[in-house]
Amino acid sequence: MDLANLRAIDVHTHVQRLSTAEPRPEDNASLQAMAKYFKTAPKSFTVDELAEFYRTQNMAAVTFMVDVKDKPEQPDAPTNEDIAERARANADVIIPFGSVDPARGAEGVRRARRLIEEHGVRGFKFHPTSQAFQPNDREAYPLYEVIQEAGIPALFHTGQTGAGAGRRGGGGLRLRYSNPIYLDDVAVDFPDLTIIMAHPSFPWQEEALSVATHKPKVYIDLSGWSPKYFPPILVRYANTLLKEKVLFGTDFPMLTPERWLNDLEKAGIREEIKPGLFKDNAIRALGLA
Repeated sequence: MDLANLRAIDVHTHVQRLSTAEPRPEDNASLQAMAKYFKTAPKSFTVDELAEFYRTQNMAAVTFMVDVKDKPEQPDAPTNEDIAERARANADVIIPFGSVDPARGAEGVRRARRLIEEHGVRGFKFHPTSQAFQPNDREAYPLYEVIQEAGIPALFHTGQTGAGAGRRGGGGLRLRYSNPIYLDDVAVDFPDLTIIMAHPSFPWQEEALSVATHKPKVYIDLSGWSPKYFPPILVRYANTLLKEKVLFGTDFPMLTPERWLNDLEKAGIREEIKPGLFKDNAIRALGLA
């Protein structure tokens, strides 16, 4: 990966398909609901399609799926191993993350080790709302131990960003699991683990800013929201105390880099902050240097 010549690193993208065939709308109600929330078309991507797109942007992208134990399998959904395999073929722009539901217990810990040692994943994605766990639940700690030992980051969904929005009962998703204050315990108990809090953490923005300000290895990715809707306090911290800890991320394909970057002009982020936001902070957080 030619870091020097990349324009940016998008630390938060999703892939939903293994093959090139577009899924039928009825095959993925969650994708349909998310697209409606973000007022966009319900598009889905393979790793190869994602790589092709990000090459046109002169950007690299972190990508992943979300593992939820006992969730019915979606037709044509990629596995962790599928993503890692195609990432190797697109190593100039794709950075693969794994995902393991803490509910898998000891088997999940073994799975995480295999993903690191045999498949070369560069981090892990957790989605507490979808996986129905509090990040400071001791059930998850054996997974964190493996990740910390490997020296790679753990990225946690925080706040409310549209998953389940508008569906009956919110799709069964409970928002409280994604309060970022739970990550303060994780940062204390795993002081050498790089933690990335994904998204502006609505409605807990001040909790997220507090944890990121207080704990040296905690970052915030700014994905999942158009920057024109960023809370003023988030912009203020991004411009000052957390200027080395904010990361560019889109939540692609729900938000595209073009839309995110255009809307950033309305957010009040200072020009001198942007090199760190777009790339330099991610290089440090992801251990790419």
